[in-house]
Amino acid sequence: MFLNDDFLLTTDTARKLFHQHAKDMPIIDYHCHLDPKEIYDNQNFRNLTEAWLAGDHYKWRLMRANGIPESHITGDASDYDKFLAWARTVPKTVGNPLYSWTHLELRRFFGITELLNEESAPRIWEQVNAKLATDDFRRRNIIKNAGVKVVCTTDDPADSLEYHQLLQKEDTGFRVFPAFRPDKALNIDAPGFTDWLERLAQASGQQVRTYAELLDALKQRIDFFHEQDCRLSDHAIDVLRYQEGSEEELERIFAKRVAGETLSLEEITVYRTELLSALIGLYHSKNWTMQLHIHAFRNNNTPMFKRLGPDTGYDALNDLPLAGPLSRLLDRAECGQGLPKTILYSLNPNDYPVLLTLMGCYQKDTAGKFQLGSGWWYNDTRSGMRHQLTLLADNSLLANFVGMLTDSRSFLSYTRHEYFRRVLCELIGEWAERGEAPDDEALLGQIVEDIAYGNAERYFGFKELGIPEALRS
Repeated sequence: MFLNDDFLLTTDTARKLFHQHAKDMPIIDYHCHLDPKEIYDNQNFRNLTEAWLAGDHYKWRLMRANGIPESHITGDASDYDKFLAWARTVPKTVGNPLYSWTHLELRRFFGITELLNEESAPRIWEQVNAKLATDDFRRRNIIKNAGVKVVCTTDDPADSLEYHQLLQKEDTGFRVFPAFRPDKALNIDAPGFTDWLERLAQASGQQVRTYAELLDALKQRIDFFHEQDCRLSDHAIDVLRYQEGSEEELERIFAKRVAGETLSLEEITVYRTELLSALIGLYHSKNWTMQLHIHAFRNNNTPMFKRLGPDTGYDALNDLPLAGPLSRLLDRAECGQGLPKTILYSLNPNDYPVLLTLMGCYQKDTAGKFQLGSGWWYNDTRSGMRHQLTLLADNSLLANFVGMLTDSRSFLSYTRHEYFRRVLCELIGEWAERGEAPDDEALLGQIVEDIAYGNAERYFGFKELGIPEALRS
């Protein structure tokens, strides 16, 4: 039966591992795109469309593939008509993880077991909206009631972190930590770079007119983020190239860009290489974890990018060379101050063997110091998760994996952790049933609990920051 208690759990071992060891473990969501202001303001959603469809480019892509007009996706159609357009699309998503995710969210958050389609849509709309209007469905209660203990947002170096500071003073039942995302510092060729420098100068309280001053300002912001309990950085490395340069070159490149001149590809590469290398050293000094999200190919549809902007469903995966530049970047850091704990993600699963074999060259001191990030974005599927888990087990220690994250802008996406845990138990259960793993519940159950929660708590050092007691319900 669809989405029954044993959904995806195809063996007795899998069922035992999920129900006894994975199901009720708390959640550490160490990478997401929730807005800390929304968490602090703690408002109700006005309806299911705002909660479910606003900003969700996963759903938008499928609606476009179903011929839904843009007016009913990102346009000016009413919220109800947008919801109906999604309801018409859902039956055709069978085989896509969004079919399972949609119905998991309806069941886990709202207790609705009816399948969503055009006929059931009016009833589901009324039932869900009635619940969304209650106190249990304010933003913070959605997070807390999902069993979440830690949320790490994604924050620009120039952000004030005022809402993190305000949340720190309140008893929410979970902690919200910032994560340092300096993409705008590295993207020197972006149109808004000089405007962003002004924001950074205001945030750091110091002028940013030279490359040396930029580095000083970023160091000051890293210190500030650390004081606000930040322990992770994150980078979108869509294209990784490597070329070293001198301080004099960096100052010349920076001055040229600030003067409004166009930079060459070589100059951009030198700047990014040197700034990223400097940041890696700063992360190491703070004992942070660095996340590199590699090989997204963004904004492919120029007319729609001009109309809607970024992160609206027009990104793909890249297939550029990776081993050479990544090896040089990591080796340079290791030859210097040393590498921080690092999670490597790629949107292109063909990169996994490259990442895994390079990771193994730098493992030391910390269990799982280098991690292959969970199946990201287009790999956030049953087959994508199994592929990532299998290759990780083949080439490293699966038992040290820090597990799943939502990478989402939605407050209703925590069922992705359940989905991942079911896939994990399914896979390990298959190994046990085939005799590839022992029929040892204590051993396998501990591995599952660690991947679901314990490894992340230890790896990121969150327990030392005073997270709520992580007891199972």
